[in-house]
Amino acid sequence: MAFDLAAMRAAVAAHGRVARVVIADAAGSVPREVGASMLVWDGGQSGTIGGGTLEWEAARHAFDRPGLVRYPLGPALGQCCGGAVTLLTEIYEAPDVADLAGPVVARGRGEAPLAVRRMLDAARAKGALPAPQLVGTWFVEPVEAPAQPLWIWGAGHVGRAIVDVMAPLPDIAITWIDTAPERFPEAPPAGVRCLPAPDPARAVPTAPGDAWHLILTYSHEIDLALCHALLRHGFGHAGLIGSDTKWARFRSRLAALGHTDAKISRICCPIGQKSLGKHPQAIALGVARDLLDRKNDRDTAAWVTTSSAFGA
Repeated sequence: MAFDLAAMRAAVAAHGRVARVVIADAAGSVPREVGASMLVWDGGQSGTIGGGTLEWEAARHAFDRPGLVRYPLGPALGQCCGGAVTLLTEIYEAPDVADLAGPVVARGRGEAPLAVRRMLDAARAKGALPAPQLVGTWFVEPVEAPAQPLWIWGAGHVGRAIVDVMAPLPDIAITWIDTAPERFPEAPPAGVRCLPAPDPARAVPTAPGDAWHLILTYSHEIDLALCHALLRHGFGHAGLIGSDTKWARFRSRLAALGHTDAKISRICCPIGQKSLGKHPQAIALGVARDLLDRKNDRDTAAWVTTSSAFGA
């Protein structure tokens, strides 16, 4: 469970004033775990804290009971679970969500307890994200990381192997590009967006500026055109399949197209880990390791937000 800042910002943009209800603590048998949350606005809601009477009561009072409220599910609500939950309700408007960032959000009344400060220090120094938890009157939870755009150019053997490895991983949004629909498998992995493009380089301007790119097509000319287009467009990371000899030739041709050595050097070639071999799955494993290392480094570098009140 994590604080989905993207969903919160989208809800506030659409509805103006939004209450977030999160399970801050739980004891005994309860419908959902600590960190489960829902958003409530005038006339609607999204997410769930377990349904039934608890959710109905929390939604009904979302705007008039901010802060921490404990519910013994049996005595107070007539639910048969038998446990108790503590809900934290916070009200957000545009200025509130503008200042939120991750990877950890901690808020409460008064000075942050030592245990909370230690969690924040560990997140900053080591990237150690705490589980959602209530510490005294302070609630701490990790922020849901935004999905990293990954554009994979080429649906051949290596492209398919990389997609198979990367697609099940959380927080990776894959766009898969090749020159024709029949180049893709009949049943691509769930969540993968397939984009047929007869001239793939013309699709580059549609990629997010922070996207990661893997260039794996069947044609050196297409590969070169993609490198040229990406250097003009910008990218978070780019890798090109090939040998040292191929890369030396590409560097020369890209320089002739007007790109500086510094910019060209941002493209990584070869990709993968040579020690693993050249089998498509071996290349995929090496590439996946490199991309996950990059993602972990990015997430660790994010900064931590704290707040001294429950939005009251």
